[in-house]
Amino acid sequence: MGGIIDFIANTFGYVLNFFYELVKNYGLAIILFTVLLRIVLLPLTIKQQTTMRKSSKIQGKLKLIQEKYKGNQEKINKETMDLYKSENMSPFSGCLSAIIQILLLLSVFYLVSRPLTHMKGIDPDVIQSYTDEIKQDENSQKSNYPEIDIIKDKGAVDERVNINMNFLGLDLSSVPSGNWKDVRVYIIPVLYVVSSVISMRLTTNMTKKKPEEKTEAIIVAGDKPKEKPELDMAESMNKNMMFIMPVMSVIISFIAPLGLALYWLINNILMIVERVVIFKYLDEKEKNKDA
Repeated sequence: MGGIIDFIANTFGYVLNFFYELVKNYGLAIILFTVLLRIVLLPLTIKQQTTMRKSSKIQGKLKLIQEKYKGNQEKINKETMDLYKSENMSPFSGCLSAIIQILLLLSVFYLVSRPLTHMKGIDPDVIQSYTDEIKQDENSQKSNYPEIDIIKDKGAVDERVNINMNFLGLDLSSVPSGNWKDVRVYIIPVLYVVSSVISMRLTTNMTKKKPEEKTEAIIVAGDKPKEKPELDMAESMNKNMMFIMPVMSVIISFIAPLGLALYWLINNILMIVERVVIFKYLDEKEKNKDA
């Protein structure tokens, strides 16, 4: 896995450095990089939104199968797979989405924590030499990110390791957990938390069943209708991932350089816009189809 993440981080770093050389500002480069990445992932996002809508709509049919063939797991599995096939869906689509999110999370973390390696492509010997020098200097401020320390301490004297990380008065090389007294380091992480809450609420509202789409009451051999059936396992997994990933990201954003939090903030804002537009598009498409 480490090799894959390093490869992705190096690829991302090449793109990020391209934008940096254009604008000469790390923050602006991250924004441009994030916009490009969202555009590249747009087909996958549309497919994901489509799958979520379909998954929400077939929950009634899945519950009907579970009740109808209760006690016959083999039959339930067969009928469930047939249903997914007829709806042109995969029960494991949520897993693919989760894997991609984790890979992106780790790759961007690698990128912003080691920008000299993944973005600038600096010789490892040069990085190690500066790292050793900083360790021996008692006056140097040290963090858990040696390459960030090099940029701060040596950027002014060595253009190779100089990256302009000042963005709207904020130092994107700062790590919130190491600068508790500086209120400014909380601005981007807090905005990211707010955007995460908005994104989760929006996703939850969009995947809620409309009155006419609610799970149908099931009557089997005299049983009473069940108004609130339990969620299907796949849907439950998707919902859990929807909350787990933002929580993980929030925690990491407080122990990583601010550049990571900026990437996640811009990414969230773009995702919110995407979801609204895609939802309206799919909703309109279904209305035209029904008409």
